[in-house]
Amino acid sequence: MADKMLKVKQIGSLIGETEKMRATVKGLGLKKVNAVKELKDTPEVRGMIRKVSHLVKIVEE
Repeated sequence: MADKMLKVKQIGSLIGETEKMRATVKGLGLKKVNAVKELKDTPEVRGMIRKVSHLVKIVEE
């Protein structure tokens, strides 16, 4: 069974963000602005994206 994947792109800088926000973005595997990472579509990943929604966006394929 093929797992559904999401492409997540970092659109905002981590300057001035709290350590929790930085850790969440790092947990998504993103390091720099405009970095793109492909992740499995799980409730955990969706929650992380929701937490830092002002810093990342889901890229349509």
